[in-house]
Amino acid sequence: MTDSDGLAAWLRLTLIPGIGGETQRKLLAAFGLPEAVFAAGRLAVRSVIGERADLLFDFDPSATVDHSIAWASMPGQHILTLADAGYPPALLEIADPPNVLYVRGNPDLLRHRGLAVVGSRNATPQGVQTAESFAGALAGRGLSIISGLALGIDAAAHRGALAAGGITIAVIGTGADRLYPARNRDLALAIAEHGAIVSEFPLGTPAIAANFPRRNRIISGLSRGVLVVEAAPESGSLITARLAAEQGREVFAIPGSIHSPVARGCHKLIKQGAKLVETARDVLEELGEPEESAMLPSQAAAANDNPLLAALGHDPCGLDDLIERTGLATDHLLGELLALELAGQVATLPGNRYQRLA
Repeated sequence: MTDSDGLAAWLRLTLIPGIGGETQRKLLAAFGLPEAVFAAGRLAVRSVIGERADLLFDFDPSATVDHSIAWASMPGQHILTLADAGYPPALLEIADPPNVLYVRGNPDLLRHRGLAVVGSRNATPQGVQTAESFAGALAGRGLSIISGLALGIDAAAHRGALAAGGITIAVIGTGADRLYPARNRDLALAIAEHGAIVSEFPLGTPAIAANFPRRNRIISGLSRGVLVVEAAPESGSLITARLAAEQGREVFAIPGSIHSPVARGCHKLIKQGAKLVETARDVLEELGEPEESAMLPSQAAAANDNPLLAALGHDPCGLDDLIERTGLATDHLLGELLALELAGQVATLPGNRYQRLA
């Protein structure tokens, strides 16, 4: 870890409004460590970044610096800088690595080989189940599962990894001292205990929409590849996939129903060259990871002799369509659907629709 004086200089450099990552890197390239930047003086810094140099010397973030150092002195809380030996090497490969990382949990896990699993916040029950299953199987093969702690697919991926006793890392778009969204608070605490929560944003940073796409480059940067489970055509998950491709990472996508809006983003990626994934084995083979035959989930459900499940198929289906397909009376059909839902084989969707679960 960086010594306290060195850390204070890193924090001072990165906490000044108007001095973004690109400008910070210019200064580091010109002068070396942050201490040298401030020691160089106003005129020398102006020769590199112009009038913005005044911000460095006129803005005083001392209170925030002190608070951040105190935060990092608590057990399980860390601040990594580019100068630290423990800084994740995978992030050094990307074009714009964060100069400072705030970490809750075990920072050593950021150096572990990982796979990002991302997707829609408005996931289908089948998508949630698929994300949990794939994440669990891949975490069981020694890959850390990296995602963004959002509702839907992200949360399912984290849960799947934790349930398998594996490693999971959440890269968040708020300060590391904030747990967002509130519905994932318990999940976030479990991740901090058994994995790591990571943010490049200063402590106290609230949920700002622009910060979430920005953090996606860290999700992909920490990973050997990105697996998209469900995504709309213009979703943030496709941003993560694009960044992964630009960073030289693998891109994987799970296909879905041609009628599903959250499958179209995955189909778009596959058309653009992403590897179509049906089983966890597909991912392991592409990454050159050792595999075992057991516990490799497939999106396709196993064969089932239940005629109602056969009539339901694998796409969401309305009650009227099911009545027409099965010829069953409404009361009888609803009773069978309830039994299947209690057995975990069917999920009820908004709009009086039903979906088969793998």
